Amino acid sequence: MYKIIKININLIIKLLLVFYLFIALPAKSKTKETLRLLDLFGKAFERTYEDYVEEITEEELIEKAINGMLSNLDPHSGYMNEETFREMQIDTSGKFGGLGIQITMDEGFVKIISPIDDTPAYKAGLKSGDLITQIDSIPVLGLTLREAVDLMRGKPGEKITITIAREGLEIFNVTLVREIIKIQSVKHEIYNNVAYLRISSFTERTEDELNKAINKVKKNLSNNEIGYILDLRSNPGGLLTEAVAVSDIFLKKGDIVATKGRNDRNVRIYRAKAGDLIKNKPLVVLINGGSASASEIVAGALQDHKRAIILGTKSFGKGSVQSIIPLMDYNRKKQGAIKLTTARYYTPSGKSIQAKGIEPDIFIEQGKFESNELELYSESDLRGSLDSDSTDRKSDNNDNKLNLIYQDYQLSRAIDLITALSISESITTN
Repeated sequence: MYKIIKININLIIKLLLVFYLFIALPAKSKTKETLRLLDLFGKAFERTYEDYVEEITEEELIEKAINGMLSNLDPHSGYMNEETFREMQIDTSGKFGGLGIQITMDEGFVKIISPIDDTPAYKAGLKSGDLITQIDSIPVLGLTLREAVDLMRGKPGEKITITIAREGLEIFNVTLVREIIKIQSVKHEIYNNVAYLRISSFTERTEDELNKAINKVKKNLSNNEIGYILDLRSNPGGLLTEAVAVSDIFLKKGDIVATKGRNDRNVRIYRAKAGDLIKNKPLVVLINGGSASASEIVAGALQDHKRAIILGTKSFGKGSVQSIIPLMDYNRKKQGAIKLTTARYYTPSGKSIQAKGIEPDIFIEQGKFESNELELYSESDLRGSLDSDSTDRKSDNNDNKLNLIYQDYQLSRAIDLITALSISESITTN
């Protein structure tokens, strides 16, 4: 049995090498050095298959070899078997199972880019920049990103405990319950005639949901909105096509983003079509360290065209393009896909986002006002004051504004900025 297996494996490896060298490999790569390296791979494959401490199939070994090759190039490349490929397609459609976090690898640990709104991770208080060091007591160090994701996924309703390292705190555990994640990509609110638009991630429905949200705001305010806030904080990104479409909603013309590969032939430029849905009204875009990829494309395009004021803190800096390339075997049977980094993003002014991020026009960290020890009073608080109404001393709008100040400092500053721009425009017009 042992010798038969050995002969078969050797034969398989040699046939694969011959096929790869003389049929699949480009002509310019058919060198003696290539043959030597492929032979080296074949010997490593053979020895691992025969002598590894636990029995492993050829399929498992090949999948791990391919994934190892890709994942060691950069954190975003990797191999997806057929099941993982199907899950990825579900993810971008806006409904999937899991914890609700976008992650990457950072020095051997899983790093959270951002939690997705209204998911178990978001409700548990996980933050951008948190490092996951263990998953159900299994150390993350040494795992690939795909292996870590597989550990975190499971049946809805099942519990999972992850260990978190956060700057300034002792390492702590968080227990979460897996859920079917249904993403509502766009939400909207109205604050003092300012339209607030929140995009949590860029899925297949984002453009359509954003158009509907803007039209609802216009209808509710009878087209008298004084400006818009586009909140991209802790938005991990998503589909490039949706980032282009969202940028196009606010731009009349011009380039949105360029993607450039390893040579000048692999350049593609995405441009805006005519029309600005919000009619050139003031626009503020909120970003932070969890704003990545597609979020940075939108912020960069609007900033370069001076169409919006970018407010907050520097974005994550993921400016690379991943292509999903389906694979098939010689029988035309699907064999999953590879996710390969094939290009970088560039803003309209030619700036690379990769590892640099988007710098805000106005740098404001998140924070809150501390309550004053001395309570201040106004004329309307005095007993018997003329024209005072003790039953309605504060308007609903003021209550909203006070709540915003204490809950979201960056958002309240954005509202102040829109209001100031509206006042300034009114003064200039008059």
